[in-house]
Amino acid sequence: MPSAPQVQVFGSAQELFRAAAQEFCSIGSQSIQARGKFTVALSGGSTPRGLHQELVSNFSSALAWEHVLFFWGDERHVPPDFPESNFRMCNETLLSKFSISPDHVFRMPGELPDANQGAALYEERLREFFRPATGGFPRFDFILLGLGPDGHTASLFPETKALEEKEHFVVGNWVEQHGTYRITLTYPVLNQAANVMFLVSGGGHKAEMVRKALQDPAANLPCQRVQPVNGKLMWYLDQQAGSELK
Repeated sequence: MPSAPQVQVFGSAQELFRAAAQEFCSIGSQSIQARGKFTVALSGGSTPRGLHQELVSNFSSALAWEHVLFFWGDERHVPPDFPESNFRMCNETLLSKFSISPDHVFRMPGELPDANQGAALYEERLREFFRPATGGFPRFDFILLGLGPDGHTASLFPETKALEEKEHFVVGNWVEQHGTYRITLTYPVLNQAANVMFLVSGGGHKAEMVRKALQDPAANLPCQRVQPVNGKLMWYLDQQAGSELK
């Protein structure tokens, strides 16, 4: 039975990033102490940059970074050195700052001509690493997610095929709105995670989308289908993002 989301609204973006960094390091330390590793799926977009900067500036000694293993929730259909690449953003703002070992970095192969092939290769990497039971799914310690203006998260966009995927861990997803493929983790993987955090900053249309996501069950947004079956769901918001909540 999915548990209710834990919603926290912070006074400023800086307070949001500080609290998110504290939670990240707390979960990470517990995971490392229990199992010797911390498995994380990172997010693209602009908001995670603030979290990365906070981790680098103020939490460099709060976590045994050599035991953190980095994966991705989704990726653009581009090579890893392109400006649009989620991997590139995360590498420049976080991974390179801690000299993370290359064998602890599991990026999605967005550069392949066929996004479905890239998704299949990534699914195989997840199988090899997590070794889930037959018919089971990987269990990440922590998945970071954002919220798009249309209610999408990862690359699970409204009215796309990936929303109905129930067997694969990873799929190539054609996004008509952007005229491109994306590679994305699927709901069965997101909902198997031990901890999922939506990190949302900024007001306007985003604040209205937060309100719908959390208080309008009939909105049928992709983000609303993220409901970990045996894990913690967190929504971390700054004051602007939470301004429409009642």
